[in-house]
Formats: sequence, C-alpha cells, structure tokens
Amino acid sequence: MLNTILNALLVETQKSKDPQRFFDLAVLTHQLYEAKEVSSTALYTQIKEFSFNKLEKIEALLEEKALQYKLFTPNNLDVPFPPAQPAKFKFIDLFAGIGGFRLALQSLGGECVFSSEWDKQAQKTYYTNFGEYPFGDITKESVKSQIPDDFDILCAGFPCQAFSIAGKRGGFEDTRGTLFFDVAEIIRRKKPKAIFLENVKGLRNHDKGKTLSTILHVLREDLGYSVPDPQVVNARDFGVPQNRERIFIVGFREDIANEVAFEYPKALNEEVTFSDIKEEEEVSVKYYLSETYLDTLRKHKERHAQKGNGFGYQIIADDEIANAVVCGGMGRERNLVLDHRLTNFTPVTNIKGEVNREGIRKMTPREWARLQGFPDNYIIPVSDAAAYKQFGNSVAVPAIKATAEKIVMELEPFFQKD
Repeated sequence: MLNTILNALLVETQKSKDPQRFFDLAVLTHQLYEAKEVSSTALYTQIKEFSFNKLEKIEALLEEKALQYKLFTPNNLDVPFPPAQPAKFKFIDLFAGIGGFRLALQSLGGECVFSSEWDKQAQKTYYTNFGEYPFGDITKESVKSQIPDDFDILCAGFPCQAFSIAGKRGGFEDTRGTLFFDVAEIIRRKKPKAIFLENVKGLRNHDKGKTLSTILHVLREDLGYSVPDPQVVNARDFGVPQNRERIFIVGFREDIANEVAFEYPKALNEEVTFSDIKEEEEVSVKYYLSETYLDTLRKHKERHAQKGNGFGYQIIADDEIANAVVCGGMGRERNLVLDHRLTNFTPVTNIKGEVNREGIRKMTPREWARLQGFPDNYIIPVSDAAAYKQFGNSVAVPAIKATAEKIVMELEPFFQKD
C-alpha cells in the first residue's frame, strides 16, 4: 500500500538525518495530496526524482508495489484522518504542531494544502495521523515558496515560548517572536480570505500591551485586514475539562469584510469533568508517584505557600476540571489524579522507591490528548515525554473548531470566487 512506501521513506529519511530528504518528503506528500490521484508509474518516477533515488530499499519496494497497484490516492492512506472529499474550502496550517487546527478545519470540510512544523517528533505524529509530512522552518524562503496561492484561510498557532507567562516572556526580543512577521509576510503575498491566529493569554499584557498592539497594527494597517478585537477563549467552555485560556485573533480581507458579520462563538452550556476523559481501565504503575517523590512535591508546595506563591500540584477529583496543560509538557505534576484501581505496585525503572498507596498518579498521554479534545483514534506514535510536550503545545481542538465554524459560515458565499 501507499502507506508502506511512505513509511519506508520516512524511516530512511530519519536515519539519514539529511535536511534535503526531510524537505523532499514534505514536497512529495504535499504533491500526493494535491494531485488527488497518481498512477503507480508516475509515483515511481516522481520519487526517483527526489533525493531518495539513492535508497536501494525504496527503489526495490517501489518496483514491487508498482506491479501491485494501479492507482495511488490520498484516500489509499491508512491514516485516521484522510482529507475531506470533496473539499468545501482550502486552508494552510502554520506552526502545525500535531495538527489541532487541521483536525478542526478538516472536520468542517476543509482541505489542508500546506503544513509546516519544525519539530521532528511533532512532524512524525502529524504524518502518522494525516499521511502528510509537514515542511520545516517557515522562515526559509525555500519553504515559503511551496505555499500555494489558492487557499481561503491561514491558520497559525504561535510558538508558546515567545509570549507565555510560563516561559521567559521574551516576546519580540526572543527570536521566535519574529515568527509573527513571517506569518505577516505570507499573508501579504497570498492574501487569504481569512486569518485565524492563536496565542497564549499573556500576549495581551506582554510589554504593557505593545506586542499585541503591534500585531494588530500590522494586520489592520499594513495588510488591510478587518480584525475584530481579539478574544480570550477558555477551552472549558467548549466541552473539555480543562481551564485553558488562549487568545484568538480572527481577520477578514478588506474586500469582503463589509459583507461579514463575524462573532466569536458563545460558551456551550455543557458540564464536563475529569471523569469524562479518565482512562477506562487500570493504567501502568509507571504513572504513579513514588512515596519519596510525592513527599518532595508536598514539601515544595509548602515552601511556595509560605512565600505566598500559588505554585504546586493539584489533585484533580473525578468531578473537577484540570489546570491548563503547560506548553512544552512541563509541570505534569500540576494535574495529579486519584485512581485506586492499581493492582500491581511493583515499581518500574522510572520510579525510585515504593509506589504511593494513596492512588495518586500523573495523567496519561491519552488523558492529556482528551483534555485537548483529540479523539481516541488519534494515534500517539512517540514516547510519553514527547507526547506530553506535543499535547502541551497543542491547541484545544473543540475551541478551534467552534471558532473556525463561525469563520467558515461567513466565508461560504465567497468560496470558489477567487
């Protein structure tokens, strides 16, 4: 199958660590999506034109598969989230992470025509679920040149590290802060009908509001987009048990702005608690804290409390909601849970000392995925440490979808007009 060939390409590319091969893999998978259907002969020729042509294993596999399959299409991909067919609109996914924006917009009938993400582990997760390998560094002209012209919505979730209260708050002083201006350059060149940007809540107050003011000035005055006042959206209002606030910025191209009456979505009247996303079965002992570590956490919390700080863990009851999962996956101990179903208390390698008998454990990666609104058929192909980082950096899918639905509704009269 097509998966076999592409997976083999991915494995060989990762082994080589050759940036050109990663770039070529992104080009190839994007072209496959764009072509909609490719004959086996054409695919064989296409792959040989890339830097993969020196990989004997791939050539042999291609020759074998070319005899077995007459046609390759994106829907031949055995992935959980194939492209919408037929597509209602087109969008691009910048700073894609593991595809939270893509999940939301694809579920509304959108076709992703370009994706970029520079973290290799996140690229792997993205590819596993969508069958498309994202391009890397969006600051490079070679990557920008791959962005097509005819798309409707630009989606971009800024890297958390640039503006987050949990980080250094370097903002535009941080090199990642300038990534907004790469986004602005893409908007200037491609002029999509709408833009949908996401960032941490702390963006509002960064540098006494100057950072957000600069962003809005660029979008409104320099690029000519109608941008309503940004809104802070809490994930808990859209069906996930997580208190996670993010700032959303939505804008419409000036030639259609007068015909658009966009409003941010209202909060859902839906009570969701941790019990709704808790693992259904007993989880591994590796997620349970040792007595020694739990004691360390308690003392650490007490020291901070004496200083008047709010830092420390929280034990989430089944009928409560969680703190926000932290960008970068740090602070997993902020959300501890009670789970008395453990039957095997034998410590594993990462647990030093006796396992606590109070039933206190960390959330699992799947529970973090559910906190962010990822469905259970979303595959987690990476280590736990990488998964915590990826879901911590991701968007809350239901909040993105609710907002994107409003954008798509306003744009429907304009689809296919350009």
